[in-house]
Amino acid sequence: QVQLVESGGGLVQAGGSLRLSCVASGRTSSGLAMGWFRQAPGKEREFVGTINKSGDNTYYADSVKGRFTISRDIARNTVYLQMNSLKPEDTAVYYCAFSLRYGLGVTESSYDYWGQGTQVTVSS
Repeated sequence: QVQLVESGGGLVQAGGSLRLSCVASGRTSSGLAMGWFRQAPGKEREFVGTINKSGDNTYYADSVKGRFTISRDIARNTVYLQMNSLKPEDTAVYYCAFSLRYGLGVTESSYDYWGQGTQVTVSS
C-alpha cells in the first residue's frame, strides 16, 4: 500500500504562483512514476504532468507546459508541482498519483494510488 498526502493549495490571483507538495509513504520503493492530475468543477479529471522514478524525466500536458514544473526529492519521498503564471482556468482540485506499473503515464489508469486532492483557486 502507498499513501499520498497533498498540500499547498489555496487561493491566488491570476499571474501568481503556488507550489504543491505530495508526500508518499508506505511501499514506495517499487514505484515507477508519480503524476499530477486535476479536476475542475463539472469536468473530468485531466492529466497535468508526471515524473519518473529517478526524477530526470518529466512530461506535461500542453495546457501547462512552460508554466508548471514537476520535481521530486527522492530522500523525502516528495513530489512537487511548481505552478507559475496561473490562470483562472487552472482552478481545480489537484491530485497526486503513484504508479507501480508505468513510467510517465498520462492516463488515470496508469496510476495505482491517489491522494485526497488539494484545492487550487485562481481569481481573475
